Amino acid sequence: MTTLEIPDFALVVLIGASGSGKSTFAAKHFAPTEVISSDYCRALVSDDETDQSVSADAFDLVKAIAEKRLKHRKLTVIDATNVRMPDRRAWVELARRWHALPIAVVVDPGIDVCVERNRARPDRPFGANVVQRMVSEIRKGQGGLQREGFRHVWKLTSADQIDAATVERKPLWTDKRDDHGPFDIIGDVHGCATELEELLTVLGYQVAWGEVLGERSATITPPGGRKAIFLGDLVDRGPNSPDALRIAMSMVAAGTGYCVQGNHERKLGRWLGGRKVTIAHGLQQTIDQLDGVDRGFKAALPAFLDDLRSHLWLDGGRLAVAHAGLKAEMIGRGSGAVREFALYGETTGEIDEFGLPVRADWAASYRGETAVIYGHTPMPEAQWVNNTLCIDTGCVFGGKLTALRWPEKTLVEVPAQQVWCEPVRPLAPADGGRSNQALADDLLDMEDVSGRRWIDTEFRGRVVVAEENASAAIEVMSRFALAPKWLAYLPPTMSPSETSAQVGWLERPEEAFAHYRERGVASVVCQEKHMGSRAVIALCRDPAAAQARFDASAGETGAIWTRTGRAFFNDPATTEGLLARLRGAVDAAGLWDELSTDWLLLDAEIMPWSAKAGALIDAQYAPVAASAKAGLSAASDALARAAAQGAPVGDLLARFQDRGARADLYAHAWEPYVWPVSGVDDLKVAPFHLLASEGRVWFNRDHVWHMGLADRLGATGDAVIAPTRWREVHLADEAACADAALWWETLTAGGGEGMVVKPRDFVVRGKKGLIQPALKVRGREYLRIIYGPEYDAPEHLERLRERGLAGKRNLALREFALGHEGLKRFVAREPLRRVHECVFAVLALESEPIDPRL
Repeated sequence: MTTLEIPDFALVVLIGASGSGKSTFAAKHFAPTEVISSDYCRALVSDDETDQSVSADAFDLVKAIAEKRLKHRKLTVIDATNVRMPDRRAWVELARRWHALPIAVVVDPGIDVCVERNRARPDRPFGANVVQRMVSEIRKGQGGLQREGFRHVWKLTSADQIDAATVERKPLWTDKRDDHGPFDIIGDVHGCATELEELLTVLGYQVAWGEVLGERSATITPPGGRKAIFLGDLVDRGPNSPDALRIAMSMVAAGTGYCVQGNHERKLGRWLGGRKVTIAHGLQQTIDQLDGVDRGFKAALPAFLDDLRSHLWLDGGRLAVAHAGLKAEMIGRGSGAVREFALYGETTGEIDEFGLPVRADWAASYRGETAVIYGHTPMPEAQWVNNTLCIDTGCVFGGKLTALRWPEKTLVEVPAQQVWCEPVRPLAPADGGRSNQALADDLLDMEDVSGRRWIDTEFRGRVVVAEENASAAIEVMSRFALAPKWLAYLPPTMSPSETSAQVGWLERPEEAFAHYRERGVASVVCQEKHMGSRAVIALCRDPAAAQARFDASAGETGAIWTRTGRAFFNDPATTEGLLARLRGAVDAAGLWDELSTDWLLLDAEIMPWSAKAGALIDAQYAPVAASAKAGLSAASDALARAAAQGAPVGDLLARFQDRGARADLYAHAWEPYVWPVSGVDDLKVAPFHLLASEGRVWFNRDHVWHMGLADRLGATGDAVIAPTRWREVHLADEAACADAALWWETLTAGGGEGMVVKPRDFVVRGKKGLIQPALKVRGREYLRIIYGPEYDAPEHLERLRERGLAGKRNLALREFALGHEGLKRFVAREPLRRVHECVFAVLALESEPIDPRL
């Protein structure tokens, strides 16, 4: 019995004449979805699998399906005759394109068997000469299949052997996804064995040296089931490459460590094998150090070096390690291109001023979900970039030897004992000390936000952004928005309460109370709704904190932006002036130290409304008021004269006088929200949420806590900070609810916009999922601005009470979830594109066709 060992990711090419049993073999050993039959594809394009006239189109379809499967790392079987070398070459090229191993399986039961099988099939009306020609060509070419590029070739040369054959799937050598660690991943050692031993000790490993059969040996005992992973380049340049190798070889042999191949191991292996290599880059030191080592160690070394793999894919696919890095489309795959990239990374083809190749920054465009940990290029500090981390910190050049603990993602470092080798290129941070992630974030890719998007959130599951909405948001974000480095958050929209049944009212608090009471909420916070403009404020303790956390430009200490991501003030001096006042209040309240942070992200309202909406008032609201008053006044005067002359127009006159009175109310409705602003002293800021600070998203604190912080800022005495009146209401207490409704009436009668009703807890779930985080209850006169002068006429109120809220509320929940997700990613220091994805999605959702008056 022949057992065919097939990698679980490969392109399997069946080779056999018509009637050889390829399709039967494929159906027996592979899933139907894994097999792509040329006959079946002929049927798909022509309804006849024997129609040879459509073979070209059929094979185009075979290749298209195969390409998509390989793209998604799916084993794929090509069921076709594949007699000719040019036909097979196309499959080898396709496999290489997607870094899959091309496997050939020759199915050859003999000419007579094939002829007999074809004779029994009426759809095969060709003679024996066709089969003879096919078999002859297959046999002539099968000796060269490996030269054609097939990694493995299996030959089944009789009907019995074909029937008895079994297929055993094997994971690729690089596929260690079933090993979940935990791991300690160690950067380039380069012969610094003393530093390696010190690092292992700090990590909790016990290193013991001794002799076995008279030869020097190392025994390393790991802590708590941990494994070490060496990223290659154990050798060259440093003082003791043999001991570095002994440690790694001992751990690999004991199953307590892994090691991937570095370019220096490859070169050393080639030298040991008698291959011609250029002795440079520290290889001579290693050769000299190996000259006097024990015979057994030196004899075992070539096999160890030859067995090293290009990379390892670990921890359920969450982690990949390679010497010089790996692109997302290469992880868990096998090809010459994968090995070369893992060894050397990517270069631009240019040479820098030190005579070294210029490295292409593949990590800047990395978008994979698998974390890639690598070395090869010495860095002064290990810094995450787009879910990749280089931990070669130049120990041999006098830097440090660094390890990453996984899954903890903590770095452990020991300093070099000395400079063992002078670096050709200095170990110095680039671009004024900006982080590598900041450098990568300088350019955002439109592909990260365009098209139909699916964003997974903690609160709402998967949120979908339609392609047309993304297109609209691209226009706004690219032309008008603040620099994305600041935009960690955009506030969600907010739904109004259900409409009131009370005469003369569209919205009242009772409906908001009922909404939450019906969903099991026991207590709510009622918060005064200032009539200003919503603003998000990034406030930093000083310019250094702003530069470190937001990659701010020189002199910037924060930013203030609107709900659509635009700068709140056109004048940077006004922004910095207001930030300085807020910073003083935070200083006075002692929040920096209390929260252990150098920056805050605040949700606030900035007043007056006219500071942002002045042009809107002048261009839209004021002209409506002026024209309404003029027109209705003239009409009322004419009707009064007609009535004085006895015309029966009394009812019509009363109607126009009522309309005139409503228009007059409309003309004065925004007066409390408008005043001249000549500087920061004329502004008012009312913060009401602390969104995030270093290491924290504050959605886990209730609104009483948030309003308490707002009260503390307001109590510092700076007139710029407006107090926000609020109260907690227990919904089972009818008297408290009635008192809160009366409080709302008083607020709105005095010119207030209304109030926001929120569950006490910031995030609340009910039987059907996430509950509305807030409902706005707007006052009668503010609604007049929104709906028009005559909205509260009985006939109009009746119509407005039929407004639908489902779309608005669904939108509010999705935007709330996206806002939280973006903050989580920002606080976790994920790449800017990941944060921006959520922020951009909120802006895109605003393009949905929802009544803007809600």
